[in-house]
Amino acid sequence: MAAFFQRLAKAAPAGFTAGAGNSMSGFRFPIGALAAVSGGISYIYYHSSPNSVCLDEIKEQSGPKVALNPDKWTEFKLQDTARVSHNTQLFRFTFDPTAKLGLDVASCLITRAPIGQDAEGKPKFVTRPYTPISDPDSKGYFDLLIKVYPEGKMSQHFASLKPGDVLEVKGPIEKLKYTPNMKKHIGMIAGGSGITPMLQVIEAILKNPDDTTKVSLLYANVSPDDILLKQKLDLLAAGYPNLKVYYTVDNPTNSWKGGKGYISKEMAVKGLPGPTEDTLILVCGPPGMMGHISGGKAKDWTQGELSGILKELGYTEKMVYKF
Repeated sequence: MAAFFQRLAKAAPAGFTAGAGNSMSGFRFPIGALAAVSGGISYIYYHSSPNSVCLDEIKEQSGPKVALNPDKWTEFKLQDTARVSHNTQLFRFTFDPTAKLGLDVASCLITRAPIGQDAEGKPKFVTRPYTPISDPDSKGYFDLLIKVYPEGKMSQHFASLKPGDVLEVKGPIEKLKYTPNMKKHIGMIAGGSGITPMLQVIEAILKNPDDTTKVSLLYANVSPDDILLKQKLDLLAAGYPNLKVYYTVDNPTNSWKGGKGYISKEMAVKGLPGPTEDTLILVCGPPGMMGHISGGKAKDWTQGELSGILKELGYTEKMVYKF
């Protein structure tokens, strides 16, 4: 991978912004095709204005090994990072290249970081769930897209990591058990980094030629610069007619041509499939958005009661899944 970055750096103009200690700093990755396949190795380009990142997939090898353990914290080494937006970074962690991570679509993993000691001198930890944006079938690595908050204990831990550092991970934690053609039309409402489980489902559908599921995504963000992986989503939508993407932002610029403001009933009616037995609506975002759209999960993290604009539009609890 280092050799690939070196070759790319020689051909790319300067200007790429990366975090401290990032071996990818000093140049901007070129924006190109979504994936170019050569010699069994594919290079995938991610972009989110104003910065772009590129990570090359590791060549697949056969092997039945699974890297994740649901009952034990496992250390994964950070290979590299890249800045995706003003407050979001991409982190690549590696493991045995003959092994798969062990995630189904759509599931997540749990991360933890030490935050001091308790009164008895025992270590204290903060834990957070994250959904990788890399292909669950990828061998030897996984990618996490992390929004770094000033007061976020876990995200600040991520921001402090340097290549060679390790992250403790446990999982998988199964969410929605996706199967091809389980519904004719899947609608998605995502806010901010809530795009990650949606992307996992989208890519599972689009890479399977036998899966004819239609997908409609409503993606809400604070500003155009906060839209994560926008070019990747745009390229997917341009290349696959069964994917439609609609963006809305709270603070549009003068040149913004997408939606403006919070996701409304009108946006949902126009951009989502109607409430039928062949419809499933997936929702993932910050608590305020969840409350507005579908209601949050119950205290025990089950789906909880459906409320918000989806209930007002006639969807039932069986037609909605909250990540």
